[in-house]
Amino acid sequence: MSRIFRLIVREYKMTVKTKGFIIGLIIMPIVMCGSVITIRLIGDSTNTSDQRVAIVDHSGIVGEKLIELAEEYNNGAVYHKISGKKIRPAYLFELISPNSQSPIEQRLELSNLVRNGKYYAFIEIGSAVINPSSDSSEYKIAYHAKNAAMDPIPRWLNSPLNNHLRKLRLNAVGVSDSVVTEALQWIDIERLGLVDIDQASGQIKQARESSELEAIGIPAAFLLLLFINVLFGVSPLLSAVMEEKTQRIAEVLLGSVTPFELMMGKVLGGVAVAMTVSTVYVIVILTAAINLGFIDKIPLSAIPWFYVYMLLAVFMFGAFTAALGALCSDPKDAQNLMFPSMFPVMLPIFVMIPVASTPLAGFATWLSLFPPLTPALMSVRLATPMSIPVWQPWVGLIGVLFTAIVVVWISGRIFRIAILNQGKPPRLADLVRWAVKG
Repeated sequence: MSRIFRLIVREYKMTVKTKGFIIGLIIMPIVMCGSVITIRLIGDSTNTSDQRVAIVDHSGIVGEKLIELAEEYNNGAVYHKISGKKIRPAYLFELISPNSQSPIEQRLELSNLVRNGKYYAFIEIGSAVINPSSDSSEYKIAYHAKNAAMDPIPRWLNSPLNNHLRKLRLNAVGVSDSVVTEALQWIDIERLGLVDIDQASGQIKQARESSELEAIGIPAAFLLLLFINVLFGVSPLLSAVMEEKTQRIAEVLLGSVTPFELMMGKVLGGVAVAMTVSTVYVIVILTAAINLGFIDKIPLSAIPWFYVYMLLAVFMFGAFTAALGALCSDPKDAQNLMFPSMFPVMLPIFVMIPVASTPLAGFATWLSLFPPLTPALMSVRLATPMSIPVWQPWVGLIGVLFTAIVVVWISGRIFRIAILNQGKPPRLADLVRWAVKG
């Protein structure tokens, strides 16, 4: 046992004392959350130049309303309310006389003006938008731009423009403006949790507002954190074992320890590294949550489960990766096996959204009880606002523990033979034979 402990200390120091570990510790969350961080930092300020939009109004009564909406937007949303800095582009709408004789030629002309940069986009309003007819081409509203699918203008205009059209239609049949305003009053649906009883006072507590941060953000953070820790604890094992094998360092070490002790020392060293990384990240996240005022949205009871599942995942995948590293005789072999070794770790990412959305569904339950996926998906389910049955995390834990023991046993048999087997490329048949016969 003391020899395994010395190997653990050796592997741990070799990893955490490197500059690459410190850099990776800082860079990894930035890489994983890069798009979110970028959006939060730059927001809509990537392009603040004014955008001229031409309006071709065949109805003759809607274009003026679009100009009015644009002016309201420019007065309220273009400049930062505190600093006064321009943070979004202003929309400069202007009416263009419609060409009723040849509308397709006018569309081509305006399209060329958009290509040349005179206009940012143009909007064409059908002649029957107030009284929709059977001809859909007469009551459509078309937005033309270089990248119309991703453009924010149609999303911004959609609701106020349709409300205005409804108002005009109701006015046309004699309904007054006051009645129309009341009829079109928009009421947002509040997303709330369940009413509960305060255990301390016995009083009924008001339902708390539910948010996307709780529903998706927190579970995604748990999954991301587990993925990062497995990467830190597991991925270096493949190349490290391969290098020690090819450079004959393993042969020297095996003069003092058994192959199983060598493998266990490396795997547990990876577990210690993952423990260090996770502790740093958890402390940083909890500190930020306290300072930003959303600590109540983090399910603190799920953190111990996260640690248990994370350590077992690193232990299980680490043993498997160390065995694959022992099969490799050159860097090319290690490169070819890198993706297969990490694929079970990446697989839960593809099903995270449906599992987090419906954590009590049969699909989510049974998938989270499948041992290779249990650490990630059970952590996701535990991090959601919904309470899963108490027995499921325990059953998942037993399944992962049993699977980890089996994987370590099989990996030890493979590692014992492959670590001294030089110059022979890994083959599936050899892998199976060593796992079965030892």
